[in-house]
Amino acid sequence: MKRYQRVFVVVLDSLGIGAMPDSEKFGDVGVDTFGHIIEAAGPLQIPNLTKLGMMNLHPAAGMESAEAPMGRYMRLGEASNGKDTMTGHWEMMGLKTEKPFKTFTDTGFPKELIEELEKRCGKRVIGNKSASGTEILEELAEEEIATGAMIVYTSADSVLQICGNEETFDLENLYRCCKIAREITMKEEWKVGRIIARPYVGKKKGEFVRTSNRHDYAVKPSGRTVMNALKDAGLDVISVGKINDIFSGEGVTESNHSNSSVHGMEQTIDICKKDFKGLCFTNLVDFDAKWGHRRDPKGYGHEIELFDEKLGILLTELRDDDLLILTADHGNDPTYTGTDHTREYVPFIAYSPSMEQKGKMEGRDTFAVIGATIADNFGVEMPDGTIGESVLSELL
Repeated sequence: MKRYQRVFVVVLDSLGIGAMPDSEKFGDVGVDTFGHIIEAAGPLQIPNLTKLGMMNLHPAAGMESAEAPMGRYMRLGEASNGKDTMTGHWEMMGLKTEKPFKTFTDTGFPKELIEELEKRCGKRVIGNKSASGTEILEELAEEEIATGAMIVYTSADSVLQICGNEETFDLENLYRCCKIAREITMKEEWKVGRIIARPYVGKKKGEFVRTSNRHDYAVKPSGRTVMNALKDAGLDVISVGKINDIFSGEGVTESNHSNSSVHGMEQTIDICKKDFKGLCFTNLVDFDAKWGHRRDPKGYGHEIELFDEKLGILLTELRDDDLLILTADHGNDPTYTGTDHTREYVPFIAYSPSMEQKGKMEGRDTFAVIGATIADNFGVEMPDGTIGESVLSELL
């Protein structure tokens, strides 16, 4: 069997394609991120996704499917108990999460946690509730700047987020406080998936803007992943976007910080022009952070169109021995109630210039086929405790 020298996995963060059978248990009924975006925003100009088979995989009114799709496509279900960034990405690389991370959406963080955070950081905490990142800045940023307090908030995700004005708080001090929060929240009863530094600029309401200096402090993966196995075998594992944060650097040989999803694609295109052997793993977070959580289907649709433009460039750069896989980590239906992720199937779209097989594949019930396929391609053994079966033979 032939092997690919390079595999590019690009995660369109939150681009789900319809409710999973158990979605109601997660509070999600009739959700469909991609389908509802098209309903709300109208037909999208996505010629490259279309020719790879996206509209064949998930037909939508007003959008034509490809008569002869260039790629292979199927939908993947999530085996893990969750619908968040970490469980989705970890599962791609072979880890099944049985116990979901703690959330504090309804109550805010416990008094004891906040008191310890204040004591160790030397700052008074304000906020401590579930909120939109942009709304809480409008509400509390002026107070934070004036008093030297620290905005702490959460969301529907398993996160503790700390805002800091880059001029008055100082980035390094913000990162220091987030590291302290990460230590504190390693207690089992307080264990959230990620601590997120949320720096911003501006001096008064209406002017506050979050910057690209966000940094995530995630718990380490629950076990060794395919990325660890690739790195140990001497292969390159290049991360783009927040992949390095999601895996706490585990199994990564080179990390690239992205300022936006468009920038992340530009970085991926640049990496494609270089020589390496192994995996390039890219996360494009703006779909989720800018549009899904803010319930903006038109903004989300435009972001997909911007991605498609860069995808067209990437396709021209791919070599015959390259494999491209497009997927997502969960849903975030921008037409649904609330601001939470949604429990959905995700797309799996694969393409190589040398791929002979085309068209639809039979769907699988775990994202872990991605990691298993990559491990199989490079002749690397899956780490103990991982899940997933390779579909490499269907991608040749």
